[in-house]
Amino acid sequence: MFRSHNFSAGPSILPTEVLQKAQAELLDYNGTGSSIIELSHRGPEYVEVDAQATARLKSLLGLGDDFEVLFLQGGASTQFMMVPYNFLGDGKSACYLNTGTWSKKAIKEAKILGNVHVGFSSEEQNFNRVPKNEDIKHAEGAEYMHFTSNNTIFGTQFRTEPESNGAPLVCDASSDFLSREIDVKRYGMIYAGAQKNAGTAGVTIVIIRKDFLAKARTENVSTILSYPTHVGTMFNTPPVFGVYFLNLVLEWIESKGGLKAVQQMNEAKAAHLYAEIDKDAFYRGTAEVDSRSLMNVTFRLPSEDLEKKFLKEAGELNLDGLKGHRSVGGIRASIYNACPRESVDALVAFMADFRTKNS
Repeated sequence: MFRSHNFSAGPSILPTEVLQKAQAELLDYNGTGSSIIELSHRGPEYVEVDAQATARLKSLLGLGDDFEVLFLQGGASTQFMMVPYNFLGDGKSACYLNTGTWSKKAIKEAKILGNVHVGFSSEEQNFNRVPKNEDIKHAEGAEYMHFTSNNTIFGTQFRTEPESNGAPLVCDASSDFLSREIDVKRYGMIYAGAQKNAGTAGVTIVIIRKDFLAKARTENVSTILSYPTHVGTMFNTPPVFGVYFLNLVLEWIESKGGLKAVQQMNEAKAAHLYAEIDKDAFYRGTAEVDSRSLMNVTFRLPSEDLEKKFLKEAGELNLDGLKGHRSVGGIRASIYNACPRESVDALVAFMADFRTKNS
């Protein structure tokens, strides 16, 4: 079986063991003679999958009974709108931290629906860092503080939760969800597209603390866009295959020792790759050192011509998905949970050889 070294930013690499289990169950799930994606979402087979995924998420993240878990659709982009739709309006305001493209999109949606205070922005520095707590300018009475925990395009990441001046944190965690331990008590809400660390594209995981959920608007709201609609029910057909695959990935994370063990693996992979970048000036990291992402390692070479050569020769060695986002160029290695250490080792070895031949 051929498997490339996949550094795609998303949809991204998935654990081989998970793919193999899904392959084995695709035609006949648990002796039903049907695929899980052919069975009713209200039947016992899928209901059990949904319940398992919910229980595993709560266990891995240390969520108590004070949190609800929803499996929705529309990606993080829909959540950019749903969050302010539910929690702003009527003169209410929220604080947003602007650390990249996805933060800007969230701010744009929120401004349509309420008052937005931008407590920090690194846009003038081309989003090369996330804020220190002393950089954040707070707004009194904010309903929540929104931040993007990891910025895939610019290769930055919050290492810990930002200080929110008492406001509940609302986090777009799409690209580092389940990659490390977090302080769950700080959050009013966490949402994440699954296609980076948690499974396949198509399911959006939404975790809401019950006391925060209680503040959601209830009058003159669209039924499907209201979070309370989705609590404890399947209002519409869920993304069945996405939830099924999420459950398999959660089982895989459990087998690795949970989030603490996964975090240690991710830190080791990133340290190895950044050490190669920092050896000299041939490779240049684009993010400030204390803001560097453990998930998306972004760097440049001395010229765009060398970058093109780098990508071509890397592809010939099955080092795939390394081209930087079209808006910024350069090189980006996405080393999510399922990216094995062997792939990072292969990339580092190639980088060392390429430097020797092209310096």
